[in-house]
Amino acid sequence: MSRIGRMPVVVPTGVKVEVDGLRVRVKGPKGELERTFRPELSIRMEGETMHVEPAAKGPQISALHGMTRALLNNMVTGVHTGFTKILEIEGVGYRAEVEGKALVLHVGYSHPVKIEPPPAVHFEVDGKTRQITVLGPDKELVGQVAADVRKVRPPEPYKGKGIHYLGEHIRRKAGKAGKVTA
Repeated sequence: MSRIGRMPVVVPTGVKVEVDGLRVRVKGPKGELERTFRPELSIRMEGETMHVEPAAKGPQISALHGMTRALLNNMVTGVHTGFTKILEIEGVGYRAEVEGKALVLHVGYSHPVKIEPPPAVHFEVDGKTRQITVLGPDKELVGQVAADVRKVRPPEPYKGKGIHYLGEHIRRKAGKAGKVTA
């Protein structure tokens, strides 16, 4: 049995959970999430905790057990506190700004790149530190949007210019060696 799957998911105050068979809807101050889970598992509410129980045994069921519990925990955490991903911009003249809800990137192309966020996600830009913050209740969606922003101009290994995650280590390469004459 999965060790993670056995742990109960504690529902904090201010979060409302509705379990309807395999469909779970979670509402909180940061938004609302809904997801349908696999039929090999059963989800039940017991007071202020949720429990995930497998219907059978096996390695695949055990993996689904832990993953389902982790997804439920992420849903509860997302609607209660939300998730963030922080990206940094490196490079002379590179900058970002928010126009309405869209993120506009000026990262060395002949034109600005405009990124429209999905409905539950929004951007914040700090001009002084040149950081882009992606915020939202859905952990998977926040991570995907951050990856899409990074994909616009990934960091290059020679000068380190581009968009990278906060704290991400960029492996640097040496430039061309000069020609040696004897």
